[in-house]
Amino acid sequence: MNTILRKTMLYKTGVEYGDYTMNHVQGCSHGCKYPCYAFLQKKRFGKVASYEEWLEPYLVSNTLEILDREIPRMKSKIKSVHLCFTTDPFMYGYEEVEQMSLAAIKKLNDAGIKCTVLTKGLLPIALAGYSKNNEYGITFISLDEAYRERIEPGAAPYTERLAALKALHDQGCKTWVSVEPYPTPNLIEQNLNVILEAIAFTDRIIFGRTNYSKEISSYKQHKQFYNEQAAIVVKFCEERNIAFHIKDGTITEK
Repeated sequence: MNTILRKTMLYKTGVEYGDYTMNHVQGCSHGCKYPCYAFLQKKRFGKVASYEEWLEPYLVSNTLEILDREIPRMKSKIKSVHLCFTTDPFMYGYEEVEQMSLAAIKKLNDAGIKCTVLTKGLLPIALAGYSKNNEYGITFISLDEAYRERIEPGAAPYTERLAALKALHDQGCKTWVSVEPYPTPNLIEQNLNVILEAIAFTDRIIFGRTNYSKEISSYKQHKQFYNEQAAIVVKFCEERNIAFHIKDGTITEK
């Protein structure tokens, strides 16, 4: 696998439900076409030149050495570290990424730092042996594999990533699901309640609209649609005592 070096790793994130984060890979083989905000930003600032280049990830080979320097200096300020906001810590088919992510999580946990994880890959069952304060999540926006192959072409199949999450849940781990970016009916006709029933075992559900998409904004009822879907999520979670968060901008004035 291609590698690069970096000077820093841990940083404070501006994401609404995040604290600190780390991104120990540049690029992502999942190739999501929502469009992917991380790719748009990296291209805008000249980190990658094209979508094809983005699909060829580079592992930050000195990740653990950087953490050894930064953790003692920063741990008093950190509530949690998220893996990751601009790449995927368990990139489907990349064992090198998985092993580095596991090593980084262990190093953070050994310092008493909680980790949160979000992936479109497969969460390894080995995580069940890590800190029980950690939270493990997947992105899950459909049950339709044809849609997944079109919109998340390099990511793990929905059933496989859901099974990996359920396996950690069954081992007593805290789990969560990001139903985001959720598509409008002009992209795919589906029943949100069916998706929610599939993830009803989880501890927390995050729901959010698709942004930066002309296809979404061209759907004339998109504001009404997202208001209605958010209400479905709230009702579902309240009835089952599942924690939830509706992303900013999802609920709007009609």
